[in-house]
Amino acid sequence: MSKKDNQASKAIQGDRRGFIKTSAIAAAGIGIGLAPASQPVMAAAIETSFAGLTAGEQMIPVGISQIPAYVSRPENAKGPLPIVIVVSEIFGVHEYIADVTRRFANLGYLAIAPEFFVRAGDPSQYGTIADIFTNVISKTPDFQVLGDLQASLVWAGKNGGDLKRVGVTGFCWGGRITWLSATLPQVRAGVAWYGRLIGDKTEGNPRHPVDIAADLKAPVLGLYGAADAGISLASIDQMREALAKAAPTNAAAKVSQFEVYPDTPHAFHADYRESYCEGPAKDGWAKCLAWFKKNGVV
Repeated sequence: MSKKDNQASKAIQGDRRGFIKTSAIAAAGIGIGLAPASQPVMAAAIETSFAGLTAGEQMIPVGISQIPAYVSRPENAKGPLPIVIVVSEIFGVHEYIADVTRRFANLGYLAIAPEFFVRAGDPSQYGTIADIFTNVISKTPDFQVLGDLQASLVWAGKNGGDLKRVGVTGFCWGGRITWLSATLPQVRAGVAWYGRLIGDKTEGNPRHPVDIAADLKAPVLGLYGAADAGISLASIDQMREALAKAAPTNAAAKVSQFEVYPDTPHAFHADYRESYCEGPAKDGWAKCLAWFKKNGVV
């Protein structure tokens, strides 16, 4: 790590629970639709109480191995619960992501945030975005992530979740995964927060959201910022065109939508860092909940 990067790196001050990382890395320069990680945790960071909830770490079987996840649910829930998978940024499951699961649990969901990077390593151990990509993201292929997501749903179905009511939402890296997850038959609806839509095709990332419009099985709501330095309005238009092309034969593509907030940067929902924009974040959250309701998740 360079001296500059070392000075830029800041640990989020917060509660550490096992594998949940409370640090994210500050780095300069993106250009690929991924925000630099946070400065010290903002005073505006939302802290959701554990009152009335059961929340904590859970090991989820995947084949002959396991992955960790942070799971939140109402404490005295009766009957199968709607399920939401919360997909993290490239920084993995830290306290912000855990808090998002508790926000959903307060609304009656079984909310699961799998640690998709556990096989590759801990993103918080690296000092730049480039390091995270080289050492973690590039070693976490899409097929593996989608397999882990499906395994999480199998676990949820055996532990109080209703597999007929499944939503997926994700942020940044997780926004892209949300689009891909909407090709899975179990998913009823997705909400993608500023997820990359186009990109180079690699062995680990053979298709991007713009390539899968015709394969959607669930409608996706895309929440994006018009001032996002890494996700261009042109790429959003490309995705809109792909959805329109698929719409005549694909109902999910036909009803998928975008909300693009003017003068709004990347990571506007990340209340723990300076990119947070309260107005778009709150409006996006309300639209996320309404989207899940409209499409049968709740």
